[in-house]
Amino acid sequence: MARLQMMRGQLYKTMWRWHFYAGLIVLPVLALMAVTGALYLYKPEIEAILYPVRVKARPGTPLPPSRIIAAVEQAEGAKASQLTRPASPQESWRVTVKNTEGGTLVDFVDPHDGRILGQMRDGGAMQMVRDLHSLILTGPVGNRLVEVVAGWAIILCITGLYLRWPRRGSPALAIRGRPGGRLFWRDLHGTLGFVAAAVILFLAITGMPWTDVWGGGLRAMIAANGAGRPPMKVNPWAPAAQQALPWTLRKGGAVAGHDGDIGIDAVTRVAARQGMASGYQLFLPASPGAPYLVSAITIRADDARAIAIDAGTGAVVQDMDWRQFGMGAKAVEWGVATHMGQQYGEVNRMLMLAGCLCLLLLCLTAPILWWKRGFRSPPPIEPHVGRALATLMLALGLFFPLTGLSMVAALIGEWLVGRIRQA
Repeated sequence: MARLQMMRGQLYKTMWRWHFYAGLIVLPVLALMAVTGALYLYKPEIEAILYPVRVKARPGTPLPPSRIIAAVEQAEGAKASQLTRPASPQESWRVTVKNTEGGTLVDFVDPHDGRILGQMRDGGAMQMVRDLHSLILTGPVGNRLVEVVAGWAIILCITGLYLRWPRRGSPALAIRGRPGGRLFWRDLHGTLGFVAAAVILFLAITGMPWTDVWGGGLRAMIAANGAGRPPMKVNPWAPAAQQALPWTLRKGGAVAGHDGDIGIDAVTRVAARQGMASGYQLFLPASPGAPYLVSAITIRADDARAIAIDAGTGAVVQDMDWRQFGMGAKAVEWGVATHMGQQYGEVNRMLMLAGCLCLLLLCLTAPILWWKRGFRSPPPIEPHVGRALATLMLALGLFFPLTGLSMVAALIGEWLVGRIRQA
């Protein structure tokens, strides 16, 4: 019995050690992702404040898309590449052109009179929030760092749940002690973590498909097992069009089209006959012979739909929707939509917001708790227990390769520190 209790004590210390080092490694990035993730949940509302998104609904039909695009092209002196027609008649239409610096310029247009109401450069404020959230500003290194952080967040959740699991005299949900004391901060941190662990774990796992290494491997595995979707014949020379597609449709080949161009007005009529009269993004051909691409503005995962239309003949080259997705693609799309707080309406968004806020509070309370401990690291553990749990952790790291490599680096670092202390 005493030996069993000693082993449990060593296991607790080991879990504590992994939890401590995991937090130490990823705390600042997790805090950044919590803040930017919470902001991005409210992208429509924030953009409506910053840009002229809203217009007064009027009776009658809007102007033809060709008139709207012509007005923007004349004002900007550049060719349009994309038209966004919202589902709501109380929203302005958006036309995207290339600006002189090589980025994008979006003009907000009143669809009833063609007036340009305002502009948004390079995706605007919310694109900056998204870039910070994904660390895309640092290029491929940032994307890989996000993957490492997500893996460590999973480890934090698992070890944190173990540490806070109710034991005799230690309830999972309790805030004891006087405010400001060490017990108070420990309980506050532990209770928050226990309550929010499931949501944070969900956010970490469903965020993985956006990564290059793990997400790329997942896409390949889904495709190899026939659980994805048929190849989408999209225009590969338009990166913006790829980003507008559902996650599982972003890798596709080109389709050879006919000469000529029926024009954007005819294309919108074709889309309307296919049931897409509004609520879509329309991408103009980026090169001769390439198709038009009409992609639904997706809220729920099962809203996913994309139509490729031959520019020369107006024929629907391919019509792809949710029903044609395999189980793997459907699972990923559902996870992405739920991660973004869209799949189940406001309840979904509020739950994801709560997860982000709890994660931020955990990132703030963790260093305070460490300070209350006098900045001391967890106590040493028995080597055999540490090796056994390290093996289990590294097995988890095999599932998330970049996280596994960082875990090996952490183990080597801890070993070096131990050697230096013994010297």
